[in-house]
Amino acid sequence: MGIPRALLLLLLHVAVVVVLRSLPVSSADLYALVYKGCSNQSFPGGAVPPTVAALSSSLSAQSASAKFYKTSSSSSASSTSVFGLFQCRGDLSGSDCAACVSRAMSSWSEVCGASVAARVQLTGCLALYEISGFPQVSGTQMLFKTCGTGGGGGTDFEMRRDTAFAQMEASVGGGNGGFYATSYQQVYAMAQCEGDLSSGDCGQCVTQAVQHVEVECGGAPSGQVYLEKCYISYSYYPHGIPHGGGIGGQQTAKTVAIVLGGAVGLGFVVICLLFARSLVKKKEGGEWNTEGIVFFGSSSSGHVGVRHAIPRDERGKGGSAK
Repeated sequence: MGIPRALLLLLLHVAVVVVLRSLPVSSADLYALVYKGCSNQSFPGGAVPPTVAALSSSLSAQSASAKFYKTSSSSSASSTSVFGLFQCRGDLSGSDCAACVSRAMSSWSEVCGASVAARVQLTGCLALYEISGFPQVSGTQMLFKTCGTGGGGGTDFEMRRDTAFAQMEASVGGGNGGFYATSYQQVYAMAQCEGDLSSGDCGQCVTQAVQHVEVECGGAPSGQVYLEKCYISYSYYPHGIPHGGGIGGQQTAKTVAIVLGGAVGLGFVVICLLFARSLVKKKEGGEWNTEGIVFFGSSSSGHVGVRHAIPRDERGKGGSAK
């Protein structure tokens, strides 16, 4: 009767290993400040009006269930009406999006003071507000760019990068909230459009961003270009794209499936070995006690092992479990 209990313990351990492997390595990078934009004009009296706080509450309420949301806030007690929005990266979970938006909005006053408009772009999300009537710019105007240092991956690096860009441009407007990520050989590329852009406008914006990054970054191994309505990034990994690679749920699902399949296969082998050994022990007259089985493993590697138990009739004779 010990085998079913051993099976239960093994499956429980495998489940823990799989869950740990599927967790992101770190969420800290999602909250890193990429750039900020602040108006030179401040609210009267140098104090942010209550309408901004009301706007922040409205955006926060939607951030766990939506990747993009925009709204406005006004008050009869104040003549100041404000508009705001947030845009999370398309591969973020609801909880990560909510946490990122909260972090970005809390940074408004920290980085822009009482400005009548503030735009905070973190790695994982964008949050902005502006007073009604604030001057608008073209959706394809470049707001920020950054390029890696050093060269890429040799003479064919730009060809590989351009192939990844072509895949991204062809597919970015096909749904998923304007988010698309792809990889070609050692190059990973990602694009995110503002959620209310049409498929055609999103594609045009990304094409403009690609043209900017090709000119601005040349053969740099990485680069990011942020336009008013979209942004793109790319990275070159000479030793292969790392786990997750920023590709979002698709890569995570593949990793979990591989780990789960391998762990279940290993578990089946272990169970068969335990069953065979229990039969041998019974034939030798010893009673096998699975209470001595200790499962162990590494959540970082996904490896699962079993320390063998001591048969009940050998306990107390000295020695320890092997």
